[in-house]
Amino acid sequence: MPINSNNTITVEVLVNADLQTAWDRYTNPEYITKWNFASDDWECPSATNDIRTGGEFSSRMQAKDGSVGFDFGGVYDEVVPLKSIKYHLEDERKIIITFEEIEGGVKVTTIFDPETENPLEMQEGGW
Repeated sequence: MPINSNNTITVEVLVNADLQTAWDRYTNPEYITKWNFASDDWECPSATNDIRTGGEFSSRMQAKDGSVGFDFGGVYDEVVPLKSIKYHLEDERKIIITFEEIEGGVKVTTIFDPETENPLEMQEGGW
């Protein structure tokens, strides 16, 4: 699953948890709805996740005031539990997520193809 390396965004975060907990919180729909939104005025009221190669996922993203929203979904191209997730979105953009246990927690790195409607800085902040 090649990503266009000349036009990607990379976002890293250090999660203060062990690897199993970080993976579970990232992939379990019960937890996805608690963290999967770009800013405090947005929410993710529902999520489904069939976390396996060929499985599908979907999250409802919307403004808390109900003024705007969209469904965010895709298909998993490769899932290596506790290590990496590769998927593509409905618009064929590709995403790679890696989980690396380091001192102090787990580094979660997301590399993704940006969309063309919003500034790159906004997309980086939202991911």
